[in-house]
Amino acid sequence: MTDEHQPAALVENMLLIRREDFDELLDSAAERGAERVLTHLGLENGHAARDIRELRDLLEAWRDARRTAWQTVIKVVTTGILAALLVGAAIKLKLMGGSQ
Repeated sequence: MTDEHQPAALVENMLLIRREDFDELLDSAAERGAERVLTHLGLENGHAARDIRELRDLLEAWRDARRTAWQTVIKVVTTGILAALLVGAAIKLKLMGGSQ
């Protein structure tokens, strides 16, 4: 085969399809790919949406708990510092019966 005949051979071997058929083919391939991924992740039993919602809820609960824990730590530290300042001020002002 010479280089002159190669483009003609390619055109003869090309599959000509309509745009609608091509879109349908792409949709089918995407659906099969998604099903394979869900199967690979163990979510193929039809409950994938519910499972993912539950996982998202669990993750959100974890984030809320972590945020609340940090807020509690900050409040405890702040309260401790303020209490130490008050005790120090009371001692300094001899309100707590310190040495005279």
